[in-house]
Amino acid sequence: MGNLVSCFTSSKETQTFPIDTNFKFPSPLPSWPQGEGFASGILDLGGLQVSQIITFTKIWSSDDTDVTFFEPSPIPDGFSMLGCYCQSNNTPLFGWVLVGNDVSGGTLAAPVDYSLVWSSSNNSCYVWLPTPPVGYMSVGYAITTSADKPSLDKIRCVRADLTEEAEQDMLLWSSNDANNANVYGLRPKVRGRQAQGVSIGTFIISNDGDDTSLLSLSCLKNNNFNNLTSFMPNLNQIDALIQEYSPRFYFHPKETYLPASTKWYFTNGVLLYHTGEESNPTPVEPTGANLPQGGSNDGTYWLDLPVDETERERVKKGDLQSCEAYLHVKPMLGATFTDLAIWVFYPFNGPSTAKVGLVDITLGRIGEHIGDWEHVTLRVSNFNGLLYRVYFAQHSGGTWVDTTSLEFLDATNNFAAYPSLNGHATYPAPGLVLQGNEVVGLRNDTAKSENFFNVRERYSVMAAEYINDVTELPWVNYIRKWGPKITYEVGIEIESVQNSVAGTIASPIGSLLGIIPREFSSEDGPTGPKVKVDWDGDER
Repeated sequence: MGNLVSCFTSSKETQTFPIDTNFKFPSPLPSWPQGEGFASGILDLGGLQVSQIITFTKIWSSDDTDVTFFEPSPIPDGFSMLGCYCQSNNTPLFGWVLVGNDVSGGTLAAPVDYSLVWSSSNNSCYVWLPTPPVGYMSVGYAITTSADKPSLDKIRCVRADLTEEAEQDMLLWSSNDANNANVYGLRPKVRGRQAQGVSIGTFIISNDGDDTSLLSLSCLKNNNFNNLTSFMPNLNQIDALIQEYSPRFYFHPKETYLPASTKWYFTNGVLLYHTGEESNPTPVEPTGANLPQGGSNDGTYWLDLPVDETERERVKKGDLQSCEAYLHVKPMLGATFTDLAIWVFYPFNGPSTAKVGLVDITLGRIGEHIGDWEHVTLRVSNFNGLLYRVYFAQHSGGTWVDTTSLEFLDATNNFAAYPSLNGHATYPAPGLVLQGNEVVGLRNDTAKSENFFNVRERYSVMAAEYINDVTELPWVNYIRKWGPKITYEVGIEIESVQNSVAGTIASPIGSLLGIIPREFSSEDGPTGPKVKVDWDGDER
């Protein structure tokens, strides 16, 4: 990967910021194995070629030095700018925007005019919305440092059939001057494994209290979506990506309930139960071959641990030596990115712990369930193989973390991930994450220990729908429960904990009812990865 280029030449700048430095991976990236279209630099969306530009020229920085606007530069011959890039100054420069090349004729057109979207209060920056010709859509802004409109050759609009509806993404900046505006990232409104919307890497400005601007910009659409092998990595390239970028899971020093492979789980006495036949459960075969396939989760099948209590407690603790990660590889953002969802299985999810002032209290059965699936997701560019973001799943939601904020390990491009004690929600850094407030909350403790799992050492591709050579094992299509459902009243459990502690501590414990995640409301075995909304959808 070459050095990213930025331009910071203003004599006014006397203070440096993280954005003044271009982000570099700790280790040089490899040459990716040969394939059809992955990491080729240019993708064809159906008569419109797009390239991902990662080098920029600075246009303007805010007076509060919070944000900077850029133009892609240099732009390859034959390609045109579709929009500009915006980034917070608090992180190293590491971003991208798409530029377009009309290879079929008529996919791009110059605007017929511009309208002013926003200007800074000191008249040093002007953001312009292109006025598209009939049948075309604007997908990004042009920016100037004078009140003169940009040249009509500055930017291109896109034919409407190659666009889709967009929506605002994360807030990038709020101006604090008289011309108040909020700057958001821009993304396709419909996202998922089968969605054709393409992010351009641009942004949108919403004037204070005015959301009509969201109707002014579109995203791109991949009309060549049926030809996924021309975009997506093959098996050799997937392996190279995992070797290069995969996480190392560090478990808390006090963690009792470690992960295991599904094969180890099935061959250590796990039983399949069926409604009406509870007295005659069936041992599960190593690949899950005798598990019911497909259909719907009607609650009539579930897995449970061995009946023998000693064996039951042993299996709960998992087997780190057998642990294997399971990958779901899927197109995202119209197949311009690949999501590598890395799933890990834990035989048991342990009890939750509450923090009440300076006192920690174990919450009995709250949080416990048999069978626990957790994941992180790598989002990799199909243009160049760069890792741009990582999603850390945490209970009912999760967090996207930019690559620039990952904890890289041992001068490599592998990074650290921290499953929380007992609950296994995954975080990008060690420490305590408290769900609640300063008085009372649920603890999510993470820390580095000698117990860790390197994904790159043991993993398999459990699903990649676009690759014919990937055969899904039977357990992948078992969409029923991976543990029994044992219903209890959370309020009664909380009351029991209150009764077991002294007066001043007991009172705030009751407020936990409004904090406890929905999945903790009973001891309920979860469904497998293929039933999660993340399987076909975007991460939340």
